[in-house]
This record gives sequence, structure tokens and C-alpha cells, in this order.
Amino acid sequence: MMAFDENGVLHATQTDAGSVVAVPDRDGDGVADSVVTVHGALNRPHGLAFRDGWLYVANTDGVVRLGGGTGDLARPRQESVVRGLPTGAGHYTRTLGFGPDGGLYVSIGSSCNVCQERDPRRAAIVRYEPDGRGERVFAKGLRNAVGFTWRPGTDELWATNNGRDHLGDDQPPETLNLVRDGDDFGWPRCHAGRIPDPEFGGPRACEGVAAPRAELQAHAAPLGLAFYPDANSVIIALHGSWNRSVPVPPHLVRVLLHSDGPAEVEDFATGWQLGADTSTRWGRVAGVAVGPDGSLYVSDDTAGAIYRLTASR
Repeated sequence: MMAFDENGVLHATQTDAGSVVAVPDRDGDGVADSVVTVHGALNRPHGLAFRDGWLYVANTDGVVRLGGGTGDLARPRQESVVRGLPTGAGHYTRTLGFGPDGGLYVSIGSSCNVCQERDPRRAAIVRYEPDGRGERVFAKGLRNAVGFTWRPGTDELWATNNGRDHLGDDQPPETLNLVRDGDDFGWPRCHAGRIPDPEFGGPRACEGVAAPRAELQAHAAPLGLAFYPDANSVIIALHGSWNRSVPVPPHLVRVLLHSDGPAEVEDFATGWQLGADTSTRWGRVAGVAVGPDGSLYVSDDTAGAIYRLTASR
């Protein structure tokens, strides 16, 4: 995942390497001058956000904040904010963000494909005060909400969600969701607000379940998202499928939101895989961020690259 600091420098987490890096563009030519290690020895860091001069990072087992920079972008000082997030099997990435209400939000994926969780923080978005106090489940039933953000100019929290596997090539769909306090998105008993699970569902499994705002191709693995270029357009990184008979290639989609009708989904950027042949897959898009220059930045966790997309003139 990626975030810009108060000086407009792009930062990114390297989950497998356990580090956060910065990629400054000091001469403003649209290409990073160097890759600077901000902090290392982290535990599967994923989400990150800046607040009050601190860099907050979501490890798999908690949230820390980094500071103490000396002007070279390094942040050697580390303080714990949230401890004891559930770890172990299943989805291990943790995404974080600060909402318009000042709260710290953390998404925690499920420990399984489909099961009854023992820890209510699993398959949920959890809210904290900025100092880590006041833990409570904000919304549940989200199997793996890897990406979330707020709609510009509002307090609306929007999140992607990865649906369960092994129900066929096209079920259940992945989703884009408007997430409200107290929402239940149904997992594991109901998927996409309308599909009862064959094992954990039943005739009334989808009663009271929040419906998604948009459905995406099953097994496409939506991750990061950003509103771009305006508050009615969402760009989503689809990581690509791993278990579909006809593979879904990694690509970006644009979801156009309408107040008086269903959302529209269209391809935005493609080419990380040629056709249905995964042997031609040379990259997999993961994170999306809007830069202070108005460009769209996209991370690729397979090619190890960050792309800068600008509007054609």
C-alpha cells in the first residue's frame, strides 16, 4: 500500500521484506530519484497513513507509529499504538486509515475461506481512537476488505471485499461497498448481499445483510482503491485470479457511481497479462493512491514497481 507524507513524498510498504520505503521525486520529473528505507524489521507491514507528523503502519499483529526523522526520510523511532490483533492462518494483511471523525480504522481479513470465526475482529473493520483505545467492531461480515478509503467531501467509508472461493468460476462476485457503522455484510452465511452460503447459509441467510454498491468479477481479488478523478469515480486494483479456470488478468477498473441507478464498471488500465495465459502475467497491481500532482499512482507487488498514470492531453 502507499501514502504521501506532508511534503508530497510517496511511501510504500514492502510486506514480505518487513519494511517501509520512500520514493522521493526531488526534481519533479515524475520518476523517483531513489528508494529510501524508512524503517525495517516490521511484522508484515501493509497499510500506512500519516497523521500529526507520525507515520502509522499496520503490522499483521498490531499498529505502530514511526517518527524521529532527521531530514533523510528515515524514521528510527517506533511506538506501539494497537497490540494483539489476531494472527495465524488466513488473511494476514492489515489496512489502516484515519477517518474524517478522527478515528483509526483497521481492516482484518478472515482466518479461512469460509468458517465461523472465534474472534469477532476477524472479517471486519475495527475502529479505535487515534491512541489505540476504544476498540470496537465498526462493520462485520467482510471476508477480506483489503482496501478502504473515504469519499472526498463526505464521511462515507468505501471498501473492496474479496469473496469466498470454491463456488465456481463466477460466484460469488467481488464487491465494492459503502460501509456504515454497524453494517453486517453477511460472511460467512451470505455473499454479495443475495447469495446464501451452501454450508453456513439457509433460507433467511441474507436477511439484514448490507448490499454492495457494485459487483465485480468473481475471483478478481480487488485490493486498493481511490476516488479519481472525482467523488463519483472509483479506481480499483484487481490483483487477478489464482483459481479460476479462465484466469482474470490483473488490471484496473473504474466504477462510476450514480445516485439514481446502479453503478457502472469499466476497464481503466490493462496489459499486465496477455489474454487468458497466466504465463504472460508479468505484474499484479495492488495499491492505488492519488498524488498531490493529480496523478494516479499504482503499485505492483509482482514486478516490484510503482506506476504513475497521468491524463492525456
